Amino acid sequence: MGVRFEEIDWRETPIGAISLRRRRDPLLDVDVYEVKLDDEYLMSSLFTVAEEELARLGLAELPGSGFDVVVGGLGLGCTARAVLDDSRVRSLAVVEGLGEVIEWHQRGLLPLAESLTGDPRNRFVQGDFFAMAASDSGFDPAAPGRRFHAILVDIDHSPRHLLDSGHADFYTPGGLRRLAGHLHPGGVFALWSDDPPEADFAAVLAEVFETAEAHVVSFDNPYGGGKSANTVYVARLAAR
Repeated sequence: MGVRFEEIDWRETPIGAISLRRRRDPLLDVDVYEVKLDDEYLMSSLFTVAEEELARLGLAELPGSGFDVVVGGLGLGCTARAVLDDSRVRSLAVVEGLGEVIEWHQRGLLPLAESLTGDPRNRFVQGDFFAMAASDSGFDPAAPGRRFHAILVDIDHSPRHLLDSGHADFYTPGGLRRLAGHLHPGGVFALWSDDPPEADFAAVLAEVFETAEAHVVSFDNPYGGGKSANTVYVARLAAR
């Protein structure tokens, strides 16, 4: 049996105090890893289905193989791991704004860490995803202007509930057009959201992409005795 509670790491960052915790859940008899920003829970290893589906649903839209993929937001590594589980993926760049989170994986502090750091297709890029999306240089500092087949994002709680108000422009037609400039023709943008599907955001996606769909991903919630759900938006550019 693991310890009942352990704060593995705690750091002050420019956006607040971030902490990584592990606790033993007596109901499920498992170790639960949690990330908090100040007093707000960002993620939990108990609820990873939608983060994994973000990768699966996004990549399912792509024909062929040899995909170069960006994941915006590292967290516990669930989306990144699901991307690498797809043998058609050639390379993955995981963009994370906090060096502390990257360090957790490099130090092997999380269950998926070794599988990510040990996969030669994967590399971590420390940087502001939203600034990179808005720039001409894009997401690969070693190859400015490089394009990708899929960009999968799990950073904000939803297009309405942001971790930072400075992210708001990303969710506009102009912001998404700048993001689309980093995709190959026929490329895919997918976004995780903690909220139900939003008609307004679906309309924004439809302005930029040829196709767009909101998938409701349900999963068991042992604490509520029922189901919870997240949303995964998947949008694809026209293949010219």
